[in-house]
Amino acid sequence: MILSRNTVGSLLTPNSKLYTESMILADMTWKEVDALSRETIILIPTGSLEQHGAHLPLLTDTLLATAMTNAVEKRVSEMVLLTPCIWLGASGHHLNFAGTCTASMEGYVLALKAVIESMMHHGFHRYLVINGHGGNNEPNGVTLRSLKEKNNNLTVGHTGYYTFGEAVIKEVLEGPAKGIQHACEAETSLMMHLYPDKVRTDKLRNDGLRSEPVTTSLVRMWDEMSEEGVLGYASLATAAKGKTIFEACVDGIVSEVQAIHSGVVYVGNF
Repeated sequence: MILSRNTVGSLLTPNSKLYTESMILADMTWKEVDALSRETIILIPTGSLEQHGAHLPLLTDTLLATAMTNAVEKRVSEMVLLTPCIWLGASGHHLNFAGTCTASMEGYVLALKAVIESMMHHGFHRYLVINGHGGNNEPNGVTLRSLKEKNNNLTVGHTGYYTFGEAVIKEVLEGPAKGIQHACEAETSLMMHLYPDKVRTDKLRNDGLRSEPVTTSLVRMWDEMSEEGVLGYASLATAAKGKTIFEACVDGIVSEVQAIHSGVVYVGNF
């Protein structure tokens, strides 16, 4: 049985109160979860608690990943079960800025793996990780590959929410950097749209350092790349740009969820 906003009430006795009308794991009871179709996609946001310059809060990546997946859940609640965001990310490269908290790489992998394996124990076999922090990309991939290799029946995927907004981001940004970076024009615009009271607009700063000579392969700490933690043109951010980017990202994630839920098959040649 698929539990949705319209059907959750049918699981309760006539005299029972309807406590939840959503597919948000934290708000549900074990019986409501147990009644779900095992074809439901477990949607897992991942974020961080790390510096975002002088103008954005430390929880920015977690706030954005959560907002994206909350909006997706509202659109396709019959297809997904949304877990809380894994907020302690792989953020060691930001540790030279005060307030940043990080999991070890191994600890982060174990946390994500534990969420998935717990839900596997309950019979769910479809998982989509939506990331809000670039430092999580590699451990997310390693975790899912490891699980897939040992459990061929799993359907697992991971991507950053921002990948679905790349075309729109390139179109709406005014600065020379045409992608989402860090506390930048795009990320700051999203925060202005979603959480305007959390943006210190008097602290906006354009920032970013480049290597000489130019290199693309080096692993670097963030204070080697930025003076105050920003990489990009935060001064050009607007709430209107954030709204456009947000809607494009949510639309893209919804399309991805719908494709996975329909049952992906591989046919023919490229």
